[in-house]
Amino acid sequence: MKWILFFWALPLAILGGWYYLSYYDINFGYIMLTRQMHDLVFEIYGNVLGIPPKDIPPLVFKAVIIDSAVLFLLFGFRRRKAILAWWNSRQKPASGDSALAMDNNLSRAP
Repeated sequence: MKWILFFWALPLAILGGWYYLSYYDINFGYIMLTRQMHDLVFEIYGNVLGIPPKDIPPLVFKAVIIDSAVLFLLFGFRRRKAILAWWNSRQKPASGDSALAMDNNLSRAP
């Protein structure tokens, strides 16, 4: 599962880093990080898909959110027994502690 998370996070980090750096034209001398290349890439994708280039970033963002949700749901499904055990251990107070807390609350009542 750690490899799936690695191969999910690495492309997202590369895509996000490229998008951020090229959008704000922080290029460090690399042509791939220039704003002109940013606009050209989205223009090419827009022509291929037949949609305006400005509509592509929100679509990519939605796809990343949905893919991430699916991945974390799969991760949660694989670990459901451990998650349920952890949740149940947090919900059940120790029997001695709850009785003591109830006695303290009753003694403070006006």
